Amino acid sequence: MWTCPLCEREFTATNQVHSCRDRELSEALSGKSPHTVALFDHLVDEYLQIGPVKVYPTKSMIALGAKVNFAYISQLGKNFIDVVFPFKQAYDDNLCFSKIKQVPGTNQYNHYFRMYFKEDINDEVRKYMRMAWGMGA
Repeated sequence: MWTCPLCEREFTATNQVHSCRDRELSEALSGKSPHTVALFDHLVDEYLQIGPVKVYPTKSMIALGAKVNFAYISQLGKNFIDVVFPFKQAYDDNLCFSKIKQVPGTNQYNHYFRMYFKEDINDEVRKYMRMAWGMGA
């Protein structure tokens, strides 16, 4: 593990490109509806049942990680949250992702999940959450 001397965040790669201007979680959630904050909290709680999770609020998103980041909250809407799971292959046979898109020039496929209700995290979603967490552990 490499620790950035400026922000003291740990990374698996030495001199990992990142922003040391990360913000506080309270700032990232400020002004969001109670429903949206409850969805975010529920997502983190579900991940904590899988294993240890670190929450990294950045300027444009909130990353979830263990040793490496494994999921990203890309949008905190009025009544939903958008979560992106990066995988090394496309998992097309599912009912939970609204979009799967390859990152140009890479072998990474971003899987987009929109959560409106706590119940949207079902067994299928938990399966992909476990897979993503396992890649970051």
